[in-house]
Amino acid sequence: MSKDKKRFSNDVNIKNRKASYEYTFIDKYVAGIVLQGTEIKSIKEGKASLQEAHCHIFKEELYIKGMHIAVFTEGTYNNHDPVRERKLLLSKNDIRKIDSKFKEKGLAIIPLRLFVNGRGFAKLEIALAKGKKIHDKRDSIKEKDVKRELDRNKY
Repeated sequence: MSKDKKRFSNDVNIKNRKASYEYTFIDKYVAGIVLQGTEIKSIKEGKASLQEAHCHIFKEELYIKGMHIAVFTEGTYNNHDPVRERKLLLSKNDIRKIDSKFKEKGLAIIPLRLFVNGRGFAKLEIALAKGKKIHDKRDSIKEKDVKRELDRNKY
């Protein structure tokens, strides 16, 4: 019993580390996810990846594509497809705001973080983002290096 409590944790915080390097964030939103069967168990085990994921709007509904949730090892023939398209739950007003800004040139909807809230529901933090140019990426690397040096010199 205690082994299962450690295995299925509500302290899940899966991040898309590549996103802050590739994009500058304009707006952030928190959306729920429509999951099937054993997907929540795999998420609570921490077996999900946002690296290749992106969001899109279809018929005034928001979907995430390319998010990988590993197959639950103890599942039966009812296991889920690991990279299926999943619907995101967000209010109509927020979806309309995102859609109007998304139609501007060069914007994308990027997943930033997958977490489980206090009630046990899986939530996804998404951002409306604009792609960085090469010189912007160099600037962000330079800022990280300077910050690291300052932290090193403090101690």
